[in-house]
Amino acid sequence: MTKSFDEYKDRLKEIVKSKGLKYSTQREEILKVLYNSNKHLSPEEIYNEVKKINPSIGLATVYRALSFLENEGLVNSISFGAEGKKYELNRGSHHDHMICLNCGKIIEFYDEELERLQEKIAKKHRFKLITHELNMYGLCEDCTKEES
Repeated sequence: MTKSFDEYKDRLKEIVKSKGLKYSTQREEILKVLYNSNKHLSPEEIYNEVKKINPSIGLATVYRALSFLENEGLVNSISFGAEGKKYELNRGSHHDHMICLNCGKIIEFYDEELERLQEKIAKKHRFKLITHELNMYGLCEDCTKEES
């Protein structure tokens, strides 16, 4: 079942209150941008969207808020090395990523067989698997066609 934005907002309020922090509408605005997006966004892309709602927000505020939201499990990120991170809302459903090294396209996927294999490997090495993320890097179909 898909969570409503109000459920994410309520969770954010709970977290902020439990940490004794002041509630910030800026964090909420960033969360809303990610909630309404169906793709992975860079901090700059998030900043540009939030700026439409709140012209006074600064890029440094967006970075701090994203770090907070990620640490609290409300958002996830994918690292692009020197190019930085891209963020998505943590919708609670596990998936992995294929990332095109040419155009940056991100393809989300879930494969039951791959999940079983990872669990089998962890068990073989007597490793208690808590969570994982898999990012595969290569060329998407469109970029592969361009190479030909």
